[in-house]
Amino acid sequence: MHRQPTQLSDGEELQPQLAESACELRQIHGQQDEMVATRRQVVELARSLHAVRAEVQHDAGVLRQLRASRSWRLSKPIRFMMGLMRCPALLRQEWKRLHQFIGGHAGLARQREPDSIAIVGAPSPPPPLALPSDQALVEVELGLLRLTLPEAQAYTPDVYLWGVIDWHFRFQRPQHLARVLADRGYRVFYVSNEFIDRPYPGFTLEPLDQHGRLYQVHLYLAGRPPIYHDAPAPAQIAQLDAGLMQLASWHGASQTLSILQHPYWRNLARCAPDTRIVYDCLDHQAGFSDNSKSILVEEHNLLRSADLVVATSQWLKDQLGTANEHIALIRNAGEFEFFSRRPENVFADPAGRKVIGYYGAIDAWFDIALVRAVAQRFPDCLVLLIGRDGAGAAKALSDLPNVHWNNEVKYTELPFWLYGFDVCLLPFQVLPLTLATNPVKIYEYLSAGKPVVAVDLPEMAQFGDLIRTASTHAGFLDALAETLDGRDDASLPQRRQAFAAQQTWEHRVDELEAAAATILARLPRVSVIVVTYGNLQFTRNCLDSLHWYSNWANLEVIVVDNGSQDGTPEFLQSWRDGGESRQIILNADNRGFAAANNQGLAAATGEYLILLNNDTYVTRGWVRGLLTHLRTDESIGLIGPVTNNIGNEARIQIDYSDMEEMAEQSRVYTTLHRGRSFEIPTLAFFCVAMTRTTYEKIGPLDEAFGMGFFEDDDYCRRIKQADMRVVCAEDVFVHHHLSASFDQLKQEDRKLLFERNKAIYEAKWGAWEPHVYR
Repeated sequence: MHRQPTQLSDGEELQPQLAESACELRQIHGQQDEMVATRRQVVELARSLHAVRAEVQHDAGVLRQLRASRSWRLSKPIRFMMGLMRCPALLRQEWKRLHQFIGGHAGLARQREPDSIAIVGAPSPPPPLALPSDQALVEVELGLLRLTLPEAQAYTPDVYLWGVIDWHFRFQRPQHLARVLADRGYRVFYVSNEFIDRPYPGFTLEPLDQHGRLYQVHLYLAGRPPIYHDAPAPAQIAQLDAGLMQLASWHGASQTLSILQHPYWRNLARCAPDTRIVYDCLDHQAGFSDNSKSILVEEHNLLRSADLVVATSQWLKDQLGTANEHIALIRNAGEFEFFSRRPENVFADPAGRKVIGYYGAIDAWFDIALVRAVAQRFPDCLVLLIGRDGAGAAKALSDLPNVHWNNEVKYTELPFWLYGFDVCLLPFQVLPLTLATNPVKIYEYLSAGKPVVAVDLPEMAQFGDLIRTASTHAGFLDALAETLDGRDDASLPQRRQAFAAQQTWEHRVDELEAAAATILARLPRVSVIVVTYGNLQFTRNCLDSLHWYSNWANLEVIVVDNGSQDGTPEFLQSWRDGGESRQIILNADNRGFAAANNQGLAAATGEYLILLNNDTYVTRGWVRGLLTHLRTDESIGLIGPVTNNIGNEARIQIDYSDMEEMAEQSRVYTTLHRGRSFEIPTLAFFCVAMTRTTYEKIGPLDEAFGMGFFEDDDYCRRIKQADMRVVCAEDVFVHHHLSASFDQLKQEDRKLLFERNKAIYEAKWGAWEPHVYR
């Protein structure tokens, strides 16, 4: 029961900062129609952004003038940036230049990190985001402003909490979890359910703490529909996804934990960087009468696909049954330190009556008839209801002189009212929706030591004799009478508070961290096979990159050496002894590429198998990126990444001078292509991944191709012959030196080998079709 009515976002009261700066830029130059995709003009735009922000901060008059200006706002920059996004090469160049102008290139110096990178669990606090101004609300459109994290901070996961309510609507479980996670050092991006009505992708950021670790995000979505009633259409997903990619690229996350609190977010959350998905199931979705079938379908799919499902009540956990084999019970809680302190001023009835109180939502599940019965049974008491009235309770009870209704108050004001209650109520109807609920307010009532009378819902059992419950109206009234008569044990207030002190949001985040850590323990085994022949330095770099950037705890690396004579065997023996899940196979001579890979495949124990050349350098999240495609699309038989250097469509236009710059540029590209892939005739085997099921069906590489050439073409034909797809992932990048081993052969020997193997291939498959670029 965490919904809110559709309302305007507070963020929309401020004009976007980029719009303001663009207006000022037009006033200064007067010739914005001539803006084109050149570095000089991009730099001028960035310079004006800073200048205008400085003026806006100290001159409210200028701000009002800018808001009233009849300007073209951002039409030219938007078209310009959209053009850049359609042209990745140009985007890469201009984005880098703009970023260097704004903040400089932070660099990605490789830092030593532990072998197993946990999802959650006592991380070192990451640095705050360097927001581009001190404004309370900052708008970032089309990736214009972006933060690059140092590599040392890239291993602490950022948390995306996909909300069911806006941060400022009502302070409940979503905000409490986000706050505690931020206090523990995670950067938390609280994604609001309220969109900003724009026809193009973008987002706003609202800082919510003083440490730069907690932000509310409002994504742009045309028409700003409510999330509660229908799943997003494909066009809406596309716009939201583009905005999410801009956000991810801006804050520089390499891995994330996505906590979803509504099924609406399912498709979008999957596109977050290297993410694990937790469905924090707050409510019984089928209990909402206005839910469409599409929302229930989305929840069904989310339950099946989530890495972890969290149920907030035992009844809800039981209802979820076998929907997911990994379901944790993490109930609601209370902010004990806040509610256990009696404020100096508390509410008191002017007439001196005892107060029977309730605060919270007053909606379809609220039992108005029961409250009427309470007011009539205890006419000498004040029945005080505090909350947003969505059920017409105020009107329905207006004839009762001892019922007072007060509109919803701020969370910070709740203790003023709570400490004025003599008895606290939970007057809910018994419905599937309320059977599933674990009311936050009970923990808050108990934190104040207050007596509670509640309808007998399943979750009330955990409180024992700390509260009174009843299953009928008559029983409820009797329990209330006993409480008002002072029949409680004198030790109860202290016992209530002692219980509540152990049911805080900090305790719940402990449970969430422990449950989320099990995701890491359940990762499927992945075996990476690396074949080496000479080129020791390439091998060192490749294995180093596997160690630092794979971010996959259950990773097995098998290196097969084909009789290297440059010290590689000695190095590999030392490498094997330096970590777990490392194997080496040392051949006395060069058995060839196919045979050596087959040796590694035969020794592999993983559910997923990856063949990787030793002249490669992987990037952060590469394993999860490849596996995400394989796990979500069973039609894929073989998948590989995009790269800088290969002889087919997998090659992209990307420029860098070293591995630090490669990491930055590839991150930009893969973020902007999150979730995208395309079919390709042939994957070059510098890096390919498949399931063990596929391998067992297709079999080993054909060793007739000897030293190499055409074994990859042959395997791709066999995959397609088995009615499976060969796919290139646009959101995974692996650097490739290209033909490092073949470079050791003489040119004429390479040519003879090529022609020989081409003949073998064509004898099996017919005329070979040369590979092409995009």
